[in-house]
Amino acid sequence: NEIAIIAQLSGALMEARLPAGFLVSHYGVLSHLDRVRDGRTPLDLARAFQVPKTTMTHTLAGLERAGLVRMAPNPDDGRSKCVWLTEAGRAFRVEAVTALLPDMAELEAAFPLEKLGDAPEALAALRAVMDAMRDRA
Repeated sequence: NEIAIIAQLSGALMEARLPAGFLVSHYGVLSHLDRVRDGRTPLDLARAFQVPKTTMTHTLAGLERAGLVRMAPNPDDGRSKCVWLTEAGRAFRVEAVTALLPDMAELEAAFPLEKLGDAPEALAALRAVMDAMRDRA
């Protein structure tokens, strides 16, 4: 329950710092493409985010209209498309993180990172297990 509440609060904070019209889902896709690797298909992304393909297609269309991603034919099969970050998309991601720095500083002042102890490692391990479970589904 606490994790769900923190996720809600952090998502709302992120959206408050994003430019008008952008959602945390937009940032999430850009971050995923930057962190994991770009050139993924919309279906790969939909599976990674556990959303319907139509939802991901809608999200990607908005990102493409904004010039943050480009869609290109899949070089492996020519039928599907792949999603590539543009330089503007990479810059958008950096700007979004930078916009949160004052908030992160305030949070750290109120709740020093030392209080987290082993929680980051435990949560990363839990995420890895849940990722594997998702991939089996």
